[in-house]
Amino acid sequence: MKYGFVLSCGLDEVVELAQEAEAAGWDGIFLPDDWMAAWIKLTAIAMHTKRVLLGTMLTPLPEQDPWYVAAQTAILDRLSNGRIILTAGLGVLDLDKFGMQDNKVRAQRLDEALDILDHWWSGEEMRNFRYEGRYYRLQEMRADVDWRSHQPLQKPRIPIWVVGGPKQTQLRRAARWDGAVVTNSDKTLGAETLRERKAAILALRTSDRPLEFITEGETPADDPERAAAVVRPFAEAGATWWLESRWEWEGVSRNEEMRQRVRSGPPALR
Repeated sequence: MKYGFVLSCGLDEVVELAQEAEAAGWDGIFLPDDWMAAWIKLTAIAMHTKRVLLGTMLTPLPEQDPWYVAAQTAILDRLSNGRIILTAGLGVLDLDKFGMQDNKVRAQRLDEALDILDHWWSGEEMRNFRYEGRYYRLQEMRADVDWRSHQPLQKPRIPIWVVGGPKQTQLRRAARWDGAVVTNSDKTLGAETLRERKAAILALRTSDRPLEFITEGETPADDPERAAAVVRPFAEAGATWWLESRWEWEGVSRNEEMRQRVRSGPPALR
């Protein structure tokens, strides 16, 4: 199992905490995506780390221009020597952004945007790229751009993680891409739910590429045995990633608490 840490702090602290996370043995650093500021922070982290994977948790892709996300992440993938993961979702469902109160509309926009990213990262000549969807339409692109410099380093593309929810459309989406996030952030989804979702998603998968299964939650900094006990059932159920994601830290001490958890390192399963 691999271990990531969701850092929810400002630019002044995030680079230093990311460096400490890398030194403590965490495998990935993930940031909440607050309107592309996350990618700027991740660029700063990439310039000051060497090993940890870098991504968002998660990018509300229906609310952003997919070609902009595709270009920004591809360039960052090159700068980071191929360490980028894109976790994409619908966004905060109770907010009415761009008149998208209908979750079905958001879902359709998400799927079209993922198609565009997939093609953009494919290495094909983008000047000849056209896309005709319901919500996104791209005509033949003409610009004096070196498209090779706008391609990610990872092949066949940057890994895409999506939410592996209970709906059939969510299961099919997760089966198509590279990672299924079966969230445990609200403490209501147990290891057995992850096991069931994994089986349902794998039954729909047609690719023979490995598929990551990601869950999240909290473990204590000062009790390694209890931390391992929290994570172990999810590992046994088939999770390949655990994301340490305490979203609410206490008042003015939040950064120090976060630092303490980072420094104590990921749970150790024996």
